[in-house]
Amino acid sequence: MAKLKDLEELREEIEQCVKCGACRAHCPVFGAEHREGRVARGKIALSKAVLDGAVGFDAKVVEDLSQCLLCGSCWAQCPNKVPTEEIVAAARRRIAEEQGLSSFGKGVAAVIGRPKLMNLLAKTGGALSSLLFEKLPENSGLRLRFPAPYLDAGRTLPPLTSKPFRERVPEVIEGAPGQPTVAFFTGCGINYMYPAIGEAFVKALQFLGVTIIIPKDQACCGLPAVSAGAGKTVEQLAEQNLEALNRRPVDFVVTACASCNAGLGKIYADMGPEFAELAKKTQDIFVFLASHGLPEKLAALPKPTRRVKVTYHDPCHLRTRGITKEPREILRALPQVEFVEMEAAGTCCGLGGTYSVYHYENSKKIGAKKAGFVAASGAELVATDCPGCIMQLQDSINHAGGTQRVVHILELLAEALPERPLSP
Repeated sequence: MAKLKDLEELREEIEQCVKCGACRAHCPVFGAEHREGRVARGKIALSKAVLDGAVGFDAKVVEDLSQCLLCGSCWAQCPNKVPTEEIVAAARRRIAEEQGLSSFGKGVAAVIGRPKLMNLLAKTGGALSSLLFEKLPENSGLRLRFPAPYLDAGRTLPPLTSKPFRERVPEVIEGAPGQPTVAFFTGCGINYMYPAIGEAFVKALQFLGVTIIIPKDQACCGLPAVSAGAGKTVEQLAEQNLEALNRRPVDFVVTACASCNAGLGKIYADMGPEFAELAKKTQDIFVFLASHGLPEKLAALPKPTRRVKVTYHDPCHLRTRGITKEPREILRALPQVEFVEMEAAGTCCGLGGTYSVYHYENSKKIGAKKAGFVAASGAELVATDCPGCIMQLQDSINHAGGTQRVVHILELLAEALPERPLSP
């Protein structure tokens, strides 16, 4: 059975925090607010006080614990490697156990825990998009015409698809003999909002002759529920995905979403032996492509006379796991791309799962800094490896009055590769 750690099980890690303050320089929320309760050492101190019975989950404590993106930036710089994001997530689960989920948290748990309901909502939203949104120029998303539940008017969102990605493709796409077999964990963003990314994924792996399994019964990885404190939902989804991804023998489970990669490859890893095995097989798409010789194959493609200037945003869920080199290798190898590095490419964009819903004003402040770095790079496009970051970055750029468009690297890769039809 899938089992997340209780806050008490993290006591040893909590006590490793020496309150040195190194986290202050790297916490996006502290950078926006400069309040001690917002920084990692403050949240860890609160969690310890809760365990010791010195404080309860009053409104101030709950608010401070909600002010965390779970980005892991503090952990990456911490001399003692205190896993603040795990501690805060466990504290949120404890809050939910004692006080119940918030109304939004209940909604998150209800929707992502029921794939049929997600399908229905996505298709309904796709059908009503012309009424709910206005189209922005340059394919940079849709803007809410008026406030929706938990969403501010004027926020940029991608259109919901009326036909999810997993309904567009067969469950098995055969490759060439001798090539690996991979399971494609699509995630919710690709399945419901960015199906073109999924189609680009398929095209890239077909180019290498890989056999692709796309389980129809896979579910959300559970990261939104982690953020909301809905522990039971996370465990339920982990079990469903384990069953779906183990139904056929595969060499790798490949993701094209940084958050899904962290869900399967990091959070699931501590939930039991079977989940640890699944985590070992999980790879980011660009780690997979780079290790299978794609950069060298791209170098042989003809180069156009005009190349588009592209910069890269490091998603936190890849950066904190050491995946920074491979996406850049693919970008630099693309024949139509002139790659430029932007300042602070590894800083958080401000999405943070449900954080940008609960704390949109702070999320916008964090995103505005990122939009400034994008503008200073001189790039026309911002490429990344996370549908959530695409959504947040485009919203931030649009609020800043920028003209840059945000894309997944796979979309640029698909442009460069020769056309190959999907298997019937």
